[in-house]
Amino acid sequence: MLRDGRGRTKAPEELTEADRHRLAMKKLENENARLRAENAFLKKLEEFERGRD
Repeated sequence: MLRDGRGRTKAPEELTEADRHRLAMKKLENENARLRAENAFLKKLEEFERGRD
């Protein structure tokens, strides 16, 4: 383990308000990216199925 604490995640009670907001924003951005990918996949699937008719 590194002595300077690099790579160590802070416990929730150690986080500042800014850190909590930053983490929440990152979670929302990741969820948004996942939903965009899911929508793109479904759109392609719909196009593919329409082409088979």
